[in-house]
Amino acid sequence: MSDFKTLDDVSFQGKRVLLRVDLNVPMEDGKVSDKTRIIRVADTIREIAGKGGRVVLLAHFGRPKGKRVEGDSLAPVAEAVSEILDRKVGFAQDCIGEAAKQAVDALDDGEIVLLENTRFHPGEEKNDPDFAKALAENGDIYVNDAFSAAHRAHASTEGLAHLLPAYAGRAMQKELEALTKGLEKPTRLLCAIVGGAKISTKIDLLENLVGRVDKLVIGGGMANTFLHAKGVAIGKSLAERDLAETALRIMARAKETGCEIVLPVDAVVAKEFKAGAPHNVHMINTIPEDGMILDLGPASVERVKAAISDSRTIVWNGPLGAFEIKPFDKGTVGAARYAAGRTQAKAIVTVAGGGDTVAALNHAGVADEFTYVSTAGGAFLEWLEGKVLPGVEALRKA
Repeated sequence: MSDFKTLDDVSFQGKRVLLRVDLNVPMEDGKVSDKTRIIRVADTIREIAGKGGRVVLLAHFGRPKGKRVEGDSLAPVAEAVSEILDRKVGFAQDCIGEAAKQAVDALDDGEIVLLENTRFHPGEEKNDPDFAKALAENGDIYVNDAFSAAHRAHASTEGLAHLLPAYAGRAMQKELEALTKGLEKPTRLLCAIVGGAKISTKIDLLENLVGRVDKLVIGGGMANTFLHAKGVAIGKSLAERDLAETALRIMARAKETGCEIVLPVDAVVAKEFKAGAPHNVHMINTIPEDGMILDLGPASVERVKAAISDSRTIVWNGPLGAFEIKPFDKGTVGAARYAAGRTQAKAIVTVAGGGDTVAALNHAGVADEFTYVSTAGGAFLEWLEGKVLPGVEALRKA
């Protein structure tokens, strides 16, 4: 983390600390139903408060499009944050103006308040300088602990970092350290495992990876598009046949850079996509016309395991089959558990991320056994694509 200022570089005693966190959590019946994102930032909140900082939490919720929408209020979330921290967390009815000022002025050292949804103001998503200044009036120090929002150049994620001394929180620090190990400064060989349904959503990612990794394992529906591009008959399998030229271009680029692309050699095939559907294993060149590829076959799983064994660093995004429906989860589960075992044996570093990826690793029961699993979604994907994340860049040391 030598490129970024962290909590180790500042004294918080008596200071008002604007702490940007991601509290865009799922709700059911007015209650937070999944507190994972709150748990991830709890250590940063506790540390700043424990060092005498006056913690002012900034966050967005939902998509209110610059207007006050009561259903998108952060008030219920303040209760959940209080429960996780086991201490009082105040709440202000606005994030700027008199309501925010009064709430912040009332804080003593070590106390915490959550300000209302930043997206209730149009200036947030526009990164309006005046709105950023209004936010900055209630702080002496800015800390960003919301990597998941760091790909957005908004007032509370990027603008504030240019107005106040800016630092990375502990969750942000962990994320950046993991991503540095995963792709920026990896121990080689470096292998990327990329799956999911569509190549169209990951063209930038694949084109970036083939220039940076040693091996690229492609699975899921994406692999079908590559197989089709190579002239393989894939029956009724999900594929983006109109992107065959794109797949060929990516394979040609991989050949130029010396990146080995690993595609399935066999597959689990069924005539319909439903749980428990009759299925058989076919070699890739014998897929029936009325068949659908729904998972990796056993030989393909072994190929993935071999790629993992050859590597010292793994970056993973996307499932390798239709893992949501049994028995078509075996390929993803088998590969994930093997990677987890290698990780626990200290043989490899594994960094994974993306919504479907997290769900697949949880399904395999190994999410806690990877080196790092990011819940950042879009920000993680843009990092894999090699894009600059404004909220991260703003934290770099000058």
